[in-house]
Amino acid sequence: MSSVSMKRIIEKMGLQNLTPEVDISKVRILQPDINRPALQLAGYFEHFEATRLQIIGFVEYTYMQSMDDDKKKEMYRQFLSFDIPGVVFCRELVPDPIFIKIAIEEKVPVLMTKKSTSAFMAEIIRWLNVKLAPCISIHGVLVDVYGVGVLITGESGIGKSEAALELIKRGHRLISDDVVEIRKVSDETLIGTAPDITKHLIELRGIGIIDVKTLFGVSSVMDTGNIDLVIELEDWDKDKEYDRLGLEEEYTEYLGNKVVCHRIPIRPGRNLAVICESAAVNHRQKLMGYNAAQELYNRVQNSIAQRMNASDEDDED
Repeated sequence: MSSVSMKRIIEKMGLQNLTPEVDISKVRILQPDINRPALQLAGYFEHFEATRLQIIGFVEYTYMQSMDDDKKKEMYRQFLSFDIPGVVFCRELVPDPIFIKIAIEEKVPVLMTKKSTSAFMAEIIRWLNVKLAPCISIHGVLVDVYGVGVLITGESGIGKSEAALELIKRGHRLISDDVVEIRKVSDETLIGTAPDITKHLIELRGIGIIDVKTLFGVSSVMDTGNIDLVIELEDWDKDKEYDRLGLEEEYTEYLGNKVVCHRIPIRPGRNLAVICESAAVNHRQKLMGYNAAQELYNRVQNSIAQRMNASDEDDED
């Protein structure tokens, strides 16, 4: 099961640790959801999601301030006695000494952020959704082409990296070469990233490893990107029938999500970079409501209908 360390969250979100006495080295977040414990601070603990990161906003804070010391001790003890991974106070709201004392005793980290409650919640949920999403690794190359995430797959040595290098020279951006880590962040969205060890690097047979970021500049790389289109490269087979119109979309599936897939036969003289660019632009056109294959089909149907009408008129004459 994927998890994120509390130390990583503090670094990423720029949080201030108000309880350095609490050891956070083993604290890990297992789910992207958060909880605002308004009901719990009022004494209702049924269905309490204690495993989530707890967020204290202005409403919860003012309620906490309104309680007398005896009530605070009772509610704080009940609340913090659960196995809570951490409590974050937003808007630089400083918890009272009673809360800090009990949190240290119960070994619950207490953190603080300058961000507003809504902004912090949106940011951490989005980030945790990516980090904790189901993940697989596949062999391929991921390139951002005109804003379309194009995943190039195929057998080893077929020319994926060479196609990616040509796309980079044409102004597009590399996300990952050789190994692509795919994360499912929603039922519609797949995110691709590179493993840290191979980030921004491309392997070219006969040359070796090249650093794309160093050679072509920071504008030639991206850390993450959506996977919108799959181009599967395969050796040309003269006996195989290939789709020449594209009226019906083909799909491939990753982590239960379907992605449009084009199978491109490879033979000498075919410019893979131009093919990938054309496929990306055509994909965008379809998303915007224009389908060139359907347009051709309509023209053919209209031409046939016109000829039939003209033939009927000649028969009547």
